[in-house]
Amino acid sequence: MALLKYQNAGITGITAAVPANLIDNLSYTDHFENNVVKKIVEKIGIYKRRFVKDGTCSSDLCYAAAEALFQEMDLDRSKVDMVLFVSQTPDYRMPATSILLQHRLGLSRDVIAFDINLGCSAFVFALQTSFSYLQNTGINKVLILNGETRSKVYSPKDRKTAFIFGDAGAAILVEKDEKFGNSFFSLNSDGSKSSFIKMDGGGYRNPSTIEGLREKVVDEYGNIRNDEQGYMDGESVFSFFVNEIPIDIKRILKFSSMDIRSIDYFVFHQASKIVNDYLIRKLKLNSNKVPKSYPDYGNTSSVSVPLTMVTGLKDKLAKKKILLLSAFGVGFSWASAIIQTQDCFIGTVTEI
Repeated sequence: MALLKYQNAGITGITAAVPANLIDNLSYTDHFENNVVKKIVEKIGIYKRRFVKDGTCSSDLCYAAAEALFQEMDLDRSKVDMVLFVSQTPDYRMPATSILLQHRLGLSRDVIAFDINLGCSAFVFALQTSFSYLQNTGINKVLILNGETRSKVYSPKDRKTAFIFGDAGAAILVEKDEKFGNSFFSLNSDGSKSSFIKMDGGGYRNPSTIEGLREKVVDEYGNIRNDEQGYMDGESVFSFFVNEIPIDIKRILKFSSMDIRSIDYFVFHQASKIVNDYLIRKLKLNSNKVPKSYPDYGNTSSVSVPLTMVTGLKDKLAKKKILLLSAFGVGFSWASAIIQTQDCFIGTVTEI
Protein backbone atom coordinates (compact mmCIF):
# COMPACT_ATOMS: atom_id res chain seq x y z
CA MET A 1 0.00 0.00 0.00
CA ALA A 2 1.24 3.47 -0.95
CA LEU A 3 -0.64 6.54 0.27
CA LEU A 4 0.33 9.67 -1.62
CA LYS A 5 -0.65 13.34 -1.53
CA TYR A 6 -0.18 15.98 -4.22
CA GLN A 7 -0.99 19.65 -4.67
CA ASN A 8 -2.13 21.87 -7.53
CA ALA A 9 -2.65 19.24 -10.24
CA GLY A 10 -5.91 18.23 -11.90
CA ILE A 11 -7.81 17.10 -14.97
CA THR A 12 -8.75 19.96 -17.29
CA GLY A 13 -10.23 18.00 -20.20
CA ILE A 14 -11.39 14.52 -21.26
CA THR A 15 -12.63 13.05 -24.52
CA ALA A 16 -13.37 9.47 -25.52
CA ALA A 17 -13.51 7.43 -28.71
CA VAL A 18 -15.27 4.12 -29.33
CA PRO A 19 -15.65 1.84 -32.36
CA ALA A 20 -18.74 2.41 -34.49
CA ASN A 21 -19.21 -1.38 -34.52
CA LEU A 22 -22.03 -1.99 -32.02
CA ILE A 23 -22.38 -5.41 -30.37
CA ASP A 24 -25.79 -6.52 -29.04
CA ASN A 25 -24.85 -8.81 -26.17
CA LEU A 26 -28.07 -10.84 -26.37
CA SER A 27 -27.22 -11.91 -29.91
CA TYR A 28 -23.42 -11.80 -29.70
CA THR A 29 -22.69 -15.50 -30.09
CA ASP A 30 -24.62 -18.64 -31.03
CA HIS A 31 -22.26 -20.83 -29.01
CA PHE A 32 -24.62 -20.79 -26.00
CA GLU A 33 -28.37 -21.33 -25.70
CA ASN A 34 -30.51 -18.18 -25.70
CA ASN A 35 -31.75 -18.71 -22.15
CA VAL A 36 -28.16 -19.02 -20.90
CA VAL A 37 -27.11 -15.83 -22.70
CA LYS A 38 -30.12 -13.91 -21.36
CA LYS A 39 -29.36 -15.02 -17.80
CA ILE A 40 -25.70 -13.98 -18.06
CA VAL A 41 -26.44 -10.60 -19.66
CA GLU A 42 -29.12 -9.67 -17.13
CA LYS A 43 -26.84 -10.65 -14.26
CA ILE A 44 -23.87 -8.56 -15.41
CA GLY A 45 -26.04 -5.72 -16.75
CA ILE A 46 -24.04 -5.32 -19.96
CA TYR A 47 -26.35 -5.08 -22.96
CA LYS A 48 -24.18 -3.36 -25.55
CA ARG A 49 -20.48 -3.15 -26.34
CA ARG A 50 -18.21 -1.75 -29.04
CA PHE A 51 -15.68 -3.86 -30.93
CA VAL A 52 -12.97 -2.55 -33.24
CA LYS A 53 -12.80 -3.77 -36.81
CA ASP A 54 -9.81 -5.76 -38.04
CA GLY A 55 -6.76 -3.55 -38.31
CA THR A 56 -7.91 -1.00 -35.72
CA CYS A 57 -5.75 -0.77 -32.59
CA SER A 58 -5.91 0.94 -29.21
CA SER A 59 -3.68 3.72 -30.54
CA ASP A 60 -6.26 4.53 -33.24
CA LEU A 61 -8.93 5.05 -30.59
CA CYS A 62 -6.54 7.20 -28.55
CA TYR A 63 -5.53 9.22 -31.60
CA ALA A 64 -9.17 9.99 -32.42
CA ALA A 65 -9.85 11.00 -28.81
CA ALA A 66 -6.71 13.17 -28.67
CA GLU A 67 -7.49 14.96 -31.92
CA ALA A 68 -10.99 15.71 -30.63
CA LEU A 69 -9.50 17.01 -27.37
CA PHE A 70 -7.08 19.33 -29.19
CA GLN A 71 -9.80 20.67 -31.47
CA GLU A 72 -12.64 21.01 -28.96
CA MET A 73 -10.43 22.68 -26.34
CA ASP A 74 -8.45 24.66 -28.94
CA LEU A 75 -5.21 23.40 -27.43
CA ASP A 76 -1.69 24.23 -28.55
CA ARG A 77 -0.20 20.76 -28.91
CA SER A 78 3.33 22.20 -28.74
CA LYS A 79 2.67 22.89 -25.04
CA VAL A 80 2.28 19.20 -24.13
CA ASP A 81 5.24 18.13 -21.97
CA MET A 82 4.49 14.45 -21.46
CA VAL A 83 2.53 11.57 -23.02
CA LEU A 84 1.49 8.47 -21.09
CA PHE A 85 0.00 5.64 -23.13
CA VAL A 86 -2.02 3.28 -20.92
CA SER A 87 -2.91 -0.13 -22.33
CA GLN A 88 -2.43 -3.89 -22.21
CA THR A 89 -3.24 -4.11 -25.92
CA PRO A 90 -0.47 -2.01 -27.50
CA ASP A 91 0.26 -1.84 -31.24
CA TYR A 92 3.54 -3.79 -30.94
CA ARG A 93 5.70 -5.51 -28.39
CA MET A 94 8.24 -2.88 -29.43
CA PRO A 95 8.46 0.09 -29.84
CA ALA A 96 6.37 1.77 -27.15
CA THR A 97 3.02 2.96 -28.52
CA SER A 98 3.34 6.29 -26.66
CA ILE A 99 6.26 7.25 -28.92
CA LEU A 100 4.31 6.30 -32.03
CA LEU A 101 1.47 8.55 -30.85
CA GLN A 102 3.88 11.39 -30.07
CA HIS A 103 4.88 11.40 -33.73
CA ARG A 104 1.41 10.76 -35.13
CA LEU A 105 -0.08 13.64 -33.11
CA GLY A 106 2.67 16.03 -34.18
CA LEU A 107 3.97 16.61 -30.66
CA SER A 108 7.38 18.01 -29.83
CA ARG A 109 10.43 15.72 -29.74
CA ASP A 110 11.08 17.18 -26.27
CA VAL A 111 8.01 15.34 -24.96
CA ILE A 112 8.50 12.63 -22.33
CA ALA A 113 6.68 9.53 -23.60
CA PHE A 114 6.32 6.05 -22.15
CA ASP A 115 3.77 3.24 -21.77
CA ILE A 116 2.01 1.91 -18.69
CA ASN A 117 0.96 -1.76 -18.89
CA LEU A 118 -1.20 -2.63 -15.89
CA GLY A 119 -4.84 -3.54 -16.58
CA CYS A 120 -8.11 -2.27 -15.17
CA SER A 121 -6.54 -0.17 -12.39
CA ALA A 122 -4.09 1.52 -14.76
CA PHE A 123 -5.87 4.84 -15.29
CA VAL A 124 -5.65 5.70 -11.59
CA PHE A 125 -1.96 4.71 -11.59
CA ALA A 126 -1.38 6.86 -14.68
CA LEU A 127 -3.20 9.79 -13.08
CA GLN A 128 -0.95 9.48 -10.02
CA THR A 129 2.11 9.34 -12.29
CA SER A 130 1.03 12.52 -14.08
CA PHE A 131 0.34 14.32 -10.78
CA SER A 132 3.79 13.31 -9.56
CA TYR A 133 5.53 14.70 -12.65
CA LEU A 134 3.51 17.92 -12.40
CA GLN A 135 5.15 18.64 -9.04
CA ASN A 136 8.30 19.43 -11.04
CA THR A 137 8.95 22.87 -12.50
CA GLY A 138 9.54 21.66 -16.06
CA ILE A 139 6.22 19.81 -16.48
CA ASN A 140 2.95 21.74 -16.91
CA LYS A 141 0.76 19.64 -19.24
CA VAL A 142 0.49 15.85 -19.35
CA LEU A 143 -1.56 13.97 -21.95
CA ILE A 144 -2.81 10.56 -20.84
CA LEU A 145 -3.85 8.36 -23.77
CA ASN A 146 -5.75 5.35 -22.48
CA GLY A 147 -6.91 2.68 -24.93
CA GLU A 148 -7.94 -0.96 -24.85
CA THR A 149 -9.09 -3.44 -27.50
CA ARG A 150 -10.12 -6.29 -25.24
CA SER A 151 -12.25 -7.80 -27.99
CA LYS A 152 -8.95 -9.15 -29.35
CA VAL A 153 -8.15 -10.89 -26.07
CA TYR A 154 -11.13 -13.03 -24.99
CA SER A 155 -12.86 -16.04 -26.51
CA PRO A 156 -16.51 -15.75 -27.61
CA LYS A 157 -16.84 -19.39 -26.59
CA ASP A 158 -15.92 -18.88 -22.92
CA ARG A 159 -19.02 -17.77 -21.02
CA LYS A 160 -16.88 -16.47 -18.13
CA THR A 161 -15.57 -13.61 -20.26
CA ALA A 162 -17.46 -13.62 -23.58
CA PHE A 163 -20.09 -11.03 -22.64
CA ILE A 164 -18.07 -8.64 -20.48
CA PHE A 165 -15.32 -6.74 -22.29
CA GLY A 166 -15.49 -3.92 -24.85
CA ASP A 167 -13.15 -1.56 -26.68
CA ALA A 168 -12.63 2.17 -26.09
CA GLY A 169 -10.07 4.95 -25.91
CA ALA A 170 -9.76 8.22 -24.01
CA ALA A 171 -7.57 11.31 -23.98
CA ILE A 172 -7.12 13.11 -20.68
CA LEU A 173 -5.32 16.43 -20.23
CA VAL A 174 -3.79 16.93 -16.78
CA GLU A 175 -2.39 20.33 -15.83
CA LYS A 176 -0.73 22.26 -13.05
CA ASP A 177 -2.96 24.87 -11.39
CA GLU A 178 -3.38 26.12 -7.81
CA LYS A 179 -7.17 25.91 -8.10
CA PHE A 180 -7.03 22.13 -7.77
CA GLY A 181 -5.69 22.04 -4.19
CA ASN A 182 -4.90 18.66 -2.66
CA SER A 183 -5.34 15.22 -4.19
CA PHE A 184 -4.86 11.79 -2.62
CA PHE A 185 -3.97 8.33 -3.94
CA SER A 186 -3.88 4.78 -2.60
CA LEU A 187 -1.98 2.33 -4.83
CA ASN A 188 -1.78 -1.41 -4.15
CA SER A 189 -0.36 -4.61 -5.68
CA ASP A 190 -0.55 -8.35 -4.93
CA GLY A 191 1.15 -10.69 -7.40
CA SER A 192 0.15 -13.77 -5.40
CA LYS A 193 -3.26 -13.41 -7.07
CA SER A 194 -1.89 -13.15 -10.63
CA SER A 195 -3.72 -16.32 -11.68
CA PHE A 196 -7.15 -14.71 -11.16
CA ILE A 197 -7.01 -12.98 -14.56
CA LYS A 198 -4.34 -14.11 -16.97
CA MET A 199 -3.28 -14.96 -20.51
CA ASP A 200 -0.88 -17.90 -20.37
CA GLY A 201 0.52 -17.94 -23.90
CA GLY A 202 2.09 -15.54 -26.36
CA GLY A 203 4.67 -13.92 -24.11
CA TYR A 204 8.30 -14.70 -23.52
CA ARG A 205 7.63 -17.18 -20.69
CA ASN A 206 5.37 -19.24 -22.95
CA PRO A 207 6.01 -18.17 -26.59
CA SER A 208 3.44 -18.62 -29.34
CA THR A 209 3.10 -22.13 -30.75
CA ILE A 210 0.72 -23.83 -33.14
CA GLU A 211 -0.58 -25.93 -30.27
CA GLY A 212 -1.05 -22.87 -28.08
CA LEU A 213 -3.25 -21.25 -30.75
CA ARG A 214 -5.48 -24.31 -31.04
CA GLU A 215 -8.88 -24.01 -29.34
CA LYS A 216 -9.60 -26.51 -26.60
CA VAL A 217 -12.27 -27.25 -24.00
CA VAL A 218 -10.89 -25.86 -20.73
CA ASP A 219 -13.38 -26.94 -18.05
CA GLU A 220 -16.32 -29.14 -17.19
CA TYR A 221 -18.76 -26.46 -18.42
CA GLY A 222 -17.55 -26.77 -22.00
CA ASN A 223 -15.90 -23.36 -22.20
CA ILE A 224 -13.47 -23.07 -25.10
CA ARG A 225 -10.40 -20.89 -25.65
CA ASN A 226 -6.77 -21.07 -26.72
CA ASP A 227 -3.68 -20.25 -24.68
CA GLU A 228 -3.45 -16.73 -26.10
CA GLN A 229 -6.94 -15.77 -24.98
CA GLY A 230 -7.41 -14.41 -21.49
CA TYR A 231 -9.25 -16.22 -18.75
CA MET A 232 -10.80 -15.05 -15.51
CA ASP A 233 -11.62 -16.80 -12.25
CA GLY A 234 -14.75 -14.76 -11.59
CA GLU A 235 -15.44 -16.12 -8.11
CA SER A 236 -11.92 -15.35 -6.88
CA VAL A 237 -12.00 -11.88 -8.45
CA PHE A 238 -15.31 -11.05 -6.79
CA SER A 239 -14.13 -12.40 -3.44
CA PHE A 240 -11.02 -10.21 -3.68
CA PHE A 241 -13.13 -7.21 -4.64
CA VAL A 242 -15.51 -7.68 -1.70
CA ASN A 243 -12.66 -8.00 0.78
CA GLU A 244 -10.34 -5.26 -0.47
CA ILE A 245 -12.04 -2.46 -2.42
CA PRO A 246 -14.41 -1.08 0.26
CA ILE A 247 -11.48 -1.11 2.69
CA ASP A 248 -9.30 0.82 0.24
CA ILE A 249 -12.02 3.40 -0.32
CA LYS A 250 -12.39 3.91 3.42
CA ARG A 251 -8.58 4.10 3.71
CA ILE A 252 -8.30 6.91 1.16
CA LEU A 253 -11.14 8.80 2.84
CA LYS A 254 -9.35 8.55 6.19
CA PHE A 255 -6.01 9.58 4.64
CA SER A 256 -7.63 12.65 3.07
CA SER A 257 -9.52 13.51 6.29
CA MET A 258 -12.73 13.59 4.25
CA ASP A 259 -16.17 12.27 4.99
CA ILE A 260 -17.84 10.11 2.36
CA ARG A 261 -20.70 12.62 2.27
CA SER A 262 -18.32 15.29 0.96
CA ILE A 263 -17.71 13.35 -2.28
CA ASP A 264 -19.74 14.71 -5.19
CA TYR A 265 -19.27 11.73 -7.54
CA PHE A 266 -17.91 8.20 -7.26
CA VAL A 267 -16.41 6.89 -10.51
CA PHE A 268 -15.79 3.16 -10.20
CA HIS A 269 -14.24 0.66 -12.58
CA GLN A 270 -17.11 -0.66 -14.68
CA ALA A 271 -16.58 -4.36 -14.09
CA SER A 272 -20.29 -5.20 -14.10
CA LYS A 273 -23.65 -4.39 -12.53
CA ILE A 274 -22.89 -6.82 -9.72
CA VAL A 275 -19.74 -4.93 -8.71
CA ASN A 276 -21.20 -1.43 -8.89
CA ASP A 277 -24.39 -2.39 -7.08
CA TYR A 278 -22.38 -4.02 -4.30
CA LEU A 279 -20.33 -0.86 -3.70
CA ILE A 280 -23.45 1.31 -3.67
CA ARG A 281 -25.03 -0.93 -1.04
CA LYS A 282 -21.89 -1.52 1.03
CA LEU A 283 -20.93 2.16 1.21
CA LYS A 284 -24.57 3.33 1.42
CA LEU A 285 -24.15 5.66 -1.55
CA ASN A 286 -26.72 7.71 -3.41
CA SER A 287 -26.87 5.98 -6.81
CA ASN A 288 -27.25 9.40 -8.47
CA LYS A 289 -23.65 10.06 -7.43
CA VAL A 290 -22.40 6.90 -9.17
CA PRO A 291 -22.34 7.27 -12.97
CA LYS A 292 -22.20 4.10 -15.04
CA SER A 293 -21.17 3.19 -18.56
CA TYR A 294 -21.15 -0.62 -18.43
CA PRO A 295 -24.71 -1.13 -19.82
CA ASP A 296 -23.77 0.50 -23.14
CA TYR A 297 -20.02 -0.12 -23.39
CA GLY A 298 -19.23 -3.09 -21.15
CA ASN A 299 -16.05 -3.44 -19.14
CA THR A 300 -13.49 -1.42 -21.12
CA SER A 301 -10.69 -2.32 -18.70
CA SER A 302 -8.51 0.68 -17.76
CA VAL A 303 -10.56 3.02 -19.98
CA SER A 304 -13.71 2.45 -17.94
CA VAL A 305 -13.08 5.28 -15.45
CA PRO A 306 -12.40 8.08 -17.98
CA LEU A 307 -15.11 6.74 -20.33
CA THR A 308 -17.61 6.88 -17.47
CA MET A 309 -16.59 10.45 -16.73
CA VAL A 310 -17.24 11.40 -20.36
CA THR A 311 -20.58 9.60 -20.65
CA GLY A 312 -21.87 10.23 -17.14
CA LEU A 313 -20.47 13.58 -15.98
CA LYS A 314 -20.76 15.82 -19.04
CA ASP A 315 -21.79 19.37 -18.01
CA LYS A 316 -21.45 18.38 -14.33
CA LEU A 317 -17.82 19.38 -13.67
CA ALA A 318 -17.88 23.07 -14.57
CA LYS A 319 -18.00 24.08 -10.92
CA LYS A 320 -15.66 22.73 -8.26
CA LYS A 321 -16.36 19.06 -7.53
CA ILE A 322 -14.69 16.33 -5.49
CA LEU A 323 -14.42 12.92 -7.15
CA LEU A 324 -13.49 9.54 -5.72
CA LEU A 325 -12.08 7.13 -8.29
CA SER A 326 -11.57 3.42 -7.68
CA ALA A 327 -10.43 0.59 -9.96
CA PHE A 328 -9.05 -2.94 -9.66
CA GLY A 329 -7.97 -5.79 -11.88
CA VAL A 330 -5.35 -8.01 -13.46
CA GLY A 331 -2.10 -8.29 -11.59
CA PHE A 332 -3.58 -8.13 -9.06
CA SER A 333 -3.57 -4.35 -8.64
CA TRP A 334 -6.04 -1.85 -7.23
CA ALA A 335 -6.11 1.88 -6.65
CA SER A 336 -8.28 4.68 -5.29
CA ALA A 337 -7.98 8.43 -5.62
CA ILE A 338 -9.69 11.58 -4.41
CA ILE A 339 -9.27 14.50 -6.79
CA GLN A 340 -10.74 17.95 -7.24
CA THR A 341 -12.07 19.18 -10.57
CA GLN A 342 -13.00 22.68 -11.66
CA ASP A 343 -13.80 24.00 -15.15
CA CYS A 344 -13.18 20.50 -16.49
CA PHE A 345 -14.04 20.14 -20.17
CA ILE A 346 -15.92 16.96 -21.02
CA GLY A 347 -16.06 16.29 -24.74
CA THR A 348 -18.35 14.12 -26.78
CA VAL A 349 -17.77 10.46 -27.57
CA THR A 350 -16.21 10.08 -31.03
CA GLU A 351 -17.05 7.01 -33.13
CA ILE A 352 -14.46 5.61 -35.53
